[in-house]
Formats: sequence, structure tokens, C-alpha cells
Amino acid sequence: MLKIAIHAFVTAAKGLAITLTHLVGARRSRHALDVRKADYFDHQDGVTTVQFPREKMPIPEVARYQLDVEIDDCIVCDLCAKACPVDCIAIEPVKATGVIGKTSDGSVKRLYAAAFDIDMAKCMYCGLCTVVCPTECITMTDQYDRSMTDLSELTYSFAEMTPEEVEEKKREWTKFQAEKEAVKKGSR
Repeated sequence: MLKIAIHAFVTAAKGLAITLTHLVGARRSRHALDVRKADYFDHQDGVTTVQFPREKMPIPEVARYQLDVEIDDCIVCDLCAKACPVDCIAIEPVKATGVIGKTSDGSVKRLYAAAFDIDMAKCMYCGLCTVVCPTECITMTDQYDRSMTDLSELTYSFAEMTPEEVEEKKREWTKFQAEKEAVKKGSR
């Protein structure tokens, strides 16, 4: 019985010592450290929790966080969706009857983006989509604090076309193809 009481006392004393150590450590305020410095991990002392969102840790330049798409620069090539290992990018192209514009880097646009959705709940932040994009319209931002209560809110739509516009463009393409076939048959 005495052995159990001594063990209980020693265990309580160890727990109290750990608590006092953390209490004293919490009195020292933590300062933000630059993660790019070589000695970053050598200076981890004091409180190890950052008081987010009041305090934020510095973000490295090569960080991989929230995806963003500049839809005006997208040529709807579908390379990002094909490169994605978890299929979180869904693109629906609609063919145009001719050139519809140019991107900021001078690439010719011949397809409309009827849908360009990214499901960030599935995204594993690998960055492959940003690497294969020929116009660099898909990028990783420094936004990382996107908390949602509904998973459907994590699907971001970047396409700007309404369903009516999509149907109109599809009808124009069908009409264009029919006229093209009629000309082809008439020339025979």
C-alpha cells in the first residue's frame, strides 16, 4: 500500500513539474521566425502555439496552398485536369466558331470554359496543375485559412458563363458544323 502511495506521489510531482515548466515557458512571448533562415529550428523555444489569426507564421515563397485561376488567361486545354492525380479539377470546354480572343501571354483562345471547377476538399496541393499550365493561368496563392462547415463550399467555380450562354455557344457550334458539312457536300 505504501508503495502505491509513493508511486502516486511521484507521478503527481512529475506531472506538476511538467505543468510548471509549461507555465513558466508560456510567460515568455514567442516571436515570429523566418522559416527561410537556416537556424529556424534551432530557435523554437517558449510557447509553440501561434495565436492565429492574430499572429501568423511567415509563409515561404514556394508554399502550396489555395489554387486560383485567372479564367481570362485560360485556353481550356484541360492539361491541369489531366495532370491532377486526385481528379479535383473538372473542365467542360465548348468549341467556338473562331478565335475568341488572346490571353495575356498572347496565346490564342478557341474554346469557351462552360465549367471550370476545383474541389479543394480533394486537392492534395501537389502543384502539378500549375506546372503543366501553358498560360500560367492556374496558380497557388498564399491563402491557407479557408475553413468551411459544408464540403460543397470548397468547390470553387471559375467559369463565368451562364447556362444560357453555354447552350447558345453549343447551338452556334452545331450550326457552324452543319453549314460546313453542307458546303462540303455542295462542292462535290
